[in-house]
Amino acid sequence: MQKNKLAVFENKQIRRYFDANNEIWYFSVIDVIEILTGSSIPKRYWSDLKTKLTKEGSQLYEKIVQLKFESSDGKKYAT
Repeated sequence: MQKNKLAVFENKQIRRYFDANNEIWYFSVIDVIEILTGSSIPKRYWSDLKTKLTKEGSQLYEKIVQLKFESSDGKKYAT
Protein backbone atom coordinates (compact mmCIF):
# COMPACT_ATOMS: atom_id res chain seq x y z
CA MET A 1 0.00 0.00 0.00
CA GLN A 2 1.34 3.41 -0.95
CA LYS A 3 0.64 5.62 2.03
CA ASN A 4 1.04 9.06 0.47
CA LYS A 5 -1.01 8.48 -2.64
CA LEU A 6 -4.40 10.01 -3.29
CA ALA A 7 -7.54 8.62 -1.72
CA VAL A 8 -10.68 8.63 -3.85
CA PHE A 9 -14.15 9.53 -2.59
CA GLU A 10 -17.09 9.86 -4.97
CA ASN A 11 -14.67 9.94 -7.90
CA LYS A 12 -12.82 12.93 -6.42
CA GLN A 13 -9.24 12.82 -5.21
CA ILE A 14 -8.21 13.62 -1.64
CA ARG A 15 -4.55 14.20 -0.84
CA ARG A 16 -3.35 12.30 2.22
CA TYR A 17 -0.26 11.53 4.29
CA PHE A 18 0.42 8.73 6.76
CA ASP A 19 2.67 9.52 9.74
CA ALA A 20 4.13 6.10 10.51
CA ASN A 21 5.73 7.24 13.78
CA ASN A 22 2.39 8.24 15.29
CA GLU A 23 0.30 5.86 13.17
CA ILE A 24 -2.10 8.60 12.08
CA TRP A 25 -3.55 9.69 8.74
CA TYR A 26 -3.68 13.32 7.65
CA PHE A 27 -6.04 14.41 4.88
CA SER A 28 -6.28 17.67 3.00
CA VAL A 29 -9.19 19.51 4.59
CA ILE A 30 -9.44 21.68 1.47
CA ASP A 31 -10.05 18.60 -0.69
CA VAL A 32 -12.64 17.25 1.75
CA ILE A 33 -14.47 20.59 1.93
CA GLU A 34 -14.57 20.82 -1.85
CA ILE A 35 -16.19 17.39 -2.08
CA LEU A 36 -18.66 17.79 0.78
CA THR A 37 -19.80 21.34 0.04
CA GLY A 38 -19.36 21.58 -3.72
CA SER A 39 -17.67 24.93 -3.11
CA SER A 40 -15.88 26.44 -6.10
CA ILE A 41 -13.46 28.14 -3.68
CA PRO A 42 -12.87 25.57 -0.90
CA LYS A 43 -9.85 27.41 0.53
CA ARG A 44 -12.02 30.50 1.13
CA TYR A 45 -14.80 28.33 2.60
CA TRP A 46 -12.29 26.80 5.05
CA SER A 47 -10.92 30.23 5.98
CA ASP A 48 -14.42 31.55 6.72
CA LEU A 49 -15.28 28.42 8.72
CA LYS A 50 -12.12 28.75 10.88
CA THR A 51 -13.02 32.37 11.61
CA LYS A 52 -16.56 31.40 12.60
CA LEU A 53 -15.33 28.57 14.84
CA THR A 54 -12.88 30.89 16.57
CA LYS A 55 -15.61 33.46 17.24
CA GLU A 56 -17.78 30.70 18.73
CA GLY A 57 -14.98 29.74 21.12
CA SER A 58 -13.98 26.48 19.46
CA GLN A 59 -10.66 25.00 20.58
CA LEU A 60 -10.42 22.88 17.42
CA TYR A 61 -8.54 25.54 15.50
CA GLU A 62 -5.50 25.21 17.80
CA LYS A 63 -5.17 21.52 16.92
CA ILE A 64 -5.11 21.96 13.15
CA VAL A 65 -1.83 21.14 11.44
CA GLN A 66 -0.97 22.48 7.99
CA LEU A 67 0.96 20.10 5.78
CA LYS A 68 2.28 20.67 2.30
CA PHE A 69 0.52 18.48 -0.24
CA GLU A 70 1.35 18.23 -3.91
CA SER A 71 -1.16 20.01 -6.13
CA SER A 72 -2.18 19.29 -9.70
CA ASP A 73 0.62 21.58 -10.96
CA GLY A 74 3.22 19.38 -9.20
CA LYS A 75 4.14 22.01 -6.59
CA LYS A 76 3.59 21.58 -2.86
CA TYR A 77 1.34 24.00 -0.99
CA ALA A 78 0.25 24.21 2.64
CA THR A 79 -3.30 22.97 3.01
